[in-house]
Amino acid sequence: MKIAFIHPKRAFLPELDAYQTFFHSKNIEAIICKYGEEAATHADVYWYIMGIYPGARGKGKRIIHEYSSSSLPPFRKIRDLLKVRLNPRPHFRLYLNEYVRKEIQHRDEIPFGYRDQGISEDFHPVSGAEKKYDFIYTGSLSPARKIETLLRVFQGGSLKNRTILLLGQDYEQLAATCSSNGNIIFRGPVPREEVPGYLSQARFAINYIPDREPFNAQTSTKFLEYAAMHIPIISSSYFWISQFQERFGGEYFFLKEDLSNLSWGRINSFPYAFPNLQSWHWEHQIQSSGILEYLQSVFPEIDF
Repeated sequence: MKIAFIHPKRAFLPELDAYQTFFHSKNIEAIICKYGEEAATHADVYWYIMGIYPGARGKGKRIIHEYSSSSLPPFRKIRDLLKVRLNPRPHFRLYLNEYVRKEIQHRDEIPFGYRDQGISEDFHPVSGAEKKYDFIYTGSLSPARKIETLLRVFQGGSLKNRTILLLGQDYEQLAATCSSNGNIIFRGPVPREEVPGYLSQARFAINYIPDREPFNAQTSTKFLEYAAMHIPIISSSYFWISQFQERFGGEYFFLKEDLSNLSWGRINSFPYAFPNLQSWHWEHQIQSSGILEYLQSVFPEIDF
């Protein structure tokens, strides 16, 4: 059996590396390509990371559609509706979690499973690393995140004398507004394997999530990576992280909505603790998703 993972042109899809590593360990060929390139792979299974793509099909192939998030603003409800109306029916669907499945609202009998985000073995505690930055933020810097609200605290607020490194992409416009602030550093995009090195150089990590749908109901990959590396976490307070803390533990410095409690003294005196992440490693997430049972039912010669 040969699997082709087919994705839109997005930079940060750590699950693709995780899938390749997992299936290669089972002696199953797994390759990665972009939308429209799948026919040239001659794969047995087309595994699509879905957006809106009416071409997500393949005659004589087993088709898997994976929805790793619901649509983002603006017009997110319309875009989720288009996913239902325009995307063809697969043989199996994977969703990030129950929230994403409910948002997209497929109303058919296609079998499905849940495959949440995971943690790579590259993210682990590092002792003795030089701390070059007071804070780090990794991930999306899109306008929808409203990260400029946080950066005002570093421009002229309580942390104007502290450094923050922001790792991401497409930040040129945002960086221009901070050009006179040498303590605010933008970098990226960087290869994924370099991210742990940057994280190890920071005293604190910031998980800044808008408390509105869909952001507040979907897994924060960067939060998991911070926690895996045992970096004290400062986070906005929202639904997903509250549910996570209740189930997996940890102590995090939660920001007030107006950021009035974000001060150097308060964050240094807080008693941080780290969660139990045993079930959040990629292999566990893949094995518990239901997709392996489906593949074995179609290809009985496979032994996972």
